[in-house]
Amino acid sequence: MSNFKEIEAFVSVAAKGSLSAAARADGVTPAMMGRRVDALEERLGVKLLLRTTRKLSLTFEGSAFLEDCQRILNDLANAEASVSLGGVKASGHIKVSAPAGFGRRHVAPLIRDFLRTHADVSCSLDLSDRLVDLVNEGVDCAIRIGELSDSSLVSVRLADNRRVVVASPEYLARCGMPATPDDLTQHDCLSLDPQRGWVFADPETPGKTRTIKVSGRFECNDGTVLHEWALGGIGMAWRSMWEVERDLASGALVSVLDSFAAPPTGIYALFPQNRRLPLRVRLLIDHLRGCFGRPDYWRGGA
Repeated sequence: MSNFKEIEAFVSVAAKGSLSAAARADGVTPAMMGRRVDALEERLGVKLLLRTTRKLSLTFEGSAFLEDCQRILNDLANAEASVSLGGVKASGHIKVSAPAGFGRRHVAPLIRDFLRTHADVSCSLDLSDRLVDLVNEGVDCAIRIGELSDSSLVSVRLADNRRVVVASPEYLARCGMPATPDDLTQHDCLSLDPQRGWVFADPETPGKTRTIKVSGRFECNDGTVLHEWALGGIGMAWRSMWEVERDLASGALVSVLDSFAAPPTGIYALFPQNRRLPLRVRLLIDHLRGCFGRPDYWRGGA
């Protein structure tokens, strides 16, 4: 039981950003909360939190451990809910947020199917590429792609997301095939505005990546347009597999520089810290994870 309390204390402190805030929420003193975190760090033999008089931050080990702890606590809450709810049907309203392009293609159709199965559940879907504030905007579940930075939210990994450089056969016949990422300086690259660079594995340093700044005559702040331009033979694009996998299978696009591809990031469902995650939200997350976990889904299931 004491081990469990230590983990709860660590998650609470990381989420709330201070010992005093976590202590108030748990009804104990900051000193008690600090002792629990100290005991956990001593038992594990690693430093999880860096504490000063003004700031509290997670170490690298703390960030990794936090994600596992959040998942474990959420799984436990779900198990308790399953037992206590028994045969109760899911009902009520869910507010979901997702990136616009991914949401149109891969979230909206699955929510439609989910609502067909759960007639007593309703949903409002907000498709936007801005970073929504789940707590202040009343969002029950947000879908996000890439690295996560907000430790106050619980994350469930739904799928991997890999990005590849693609071009049409017409473009490659006209302009040639790049052999290394450095060759991209000789090509028309379709840039997402604002340009953050294309990320590749660094062959000289295993496990490391390098970012290449690319250029070309065409820029746009909409990924769908870049995808269409690539299909039209205008240039090369750096796109997610969830967007181009069917085009690669059909031959409409060809992937290049695959041996330099960066490690995959994640597609996540995020929700606020909540021990009593509503059944409707839990079932929706399970539905998304189940669909995204099928290899055939990405090859044309949506």
